[in-house]
Amino acid sequence: MENTSSVKEFVLLGFSENQRVQKICFVMFLFFYMVIVSGNLLIVITVTSSQGLNSPMYFFLSYLSLVDICYSSVTVPKMIADFLVENKTISFVSCIAQVFGVHFFGCTEIFILTVMAYDRYVAICKPLHYTTLVTRRVCGWMVISSWVGGFLHSLVQTLMVTPLPFCGPNKVDHYFCDVRPLLRLACSNTYVVGIVVVANSGMISLSCFFIVLTSYVVILISLKGQTPEGWHKALSTCGSHITVGILFFGPCTFTYIRPSSNLLQDKSVAVFYTVITPMLNPLIYTLRNEEVKSAMRKLWHRKVASEKGKV
Repeated sequence: MENTSSVKEFVLLGFSENQRVQKICFVMFLFFYMVIVSGNLLIVITVTSSQGLNSPMYFFLSYLSLVDICYSSVTVPKMIADFLVENKTISFVSCIAQVFGVHFFGCTEIFILTVMAYDRYVAICKPLHYTTLVTRRVCGWMVISSWVGGFLHSLVQTLMVTPLPFCGPNKVDHYFCDVRPLLRLACSNTYVVGIVVVANSGMISLSCFFIVLTSYVVILISLKGQTPEGWHKALSTCGSHITVGILFFGPCTFTYIRPSSNLLQDKSVAVFYTVITPMLNPLIYTLRNEEVKSAMRKLWHRKVASEKGKV
């Protein structure tokens, strides 16, 4: 849609105008981003190159890590660069592209976490049917559906914001462009758009979170009568996913399901699902998973052996 706004660029206010605080934030978030990219890339490489990690759970995990890299890369590099400059501007087109990217990868991650919960449910509650219910073909379609669902969700969000007239203030009270802070700058009544945002983003987060919680309640009920070894084995494969789900779904639901009243609070919470969770995902899944750690050690030894062979 063609936009008739007189505003051609926005100013991102970020977290603080204090130069000392910004320098500290620069070092801290640069470190966080390096951990996000290296940690998630390591998981992708490990899963794709290890024959022992060919189960659907690791198939989904590799895509989750890939989405985490893309998701953080939409917002974090721009935020890091802005800590070093006084003029934190972003063009209108780049701002809308950021809105699209944030919702595309964010919603895709929500759907992948949801299908991972389904995978664990089938593996524990219907183990005899697991190989027929969760085939490689089914996994592929679930991942494709997650990407398509994220795209459609993001398209709706973007098409709701793009046509709005922006003719006055251009200061976005956030560290990246998102729908809610932009609605406050529009020179028109945005009540309907705000309702659509809650119905779209908020309800997707809430409903998927409910599905994930329900699946694990069913799993816990099904474990009644199991031996302590059975409990430990089942919970060791589910504990990581539950932790990641709470860290991601909680802040997302909090941000998008309620009326926008405090943008300072919104951008503080946004750090959890754009930075903290993507950074912790590799640590959570590797520290609690012996198979992944073993595969990483084998990959490292293979690399060292090949380097020695070259010498």
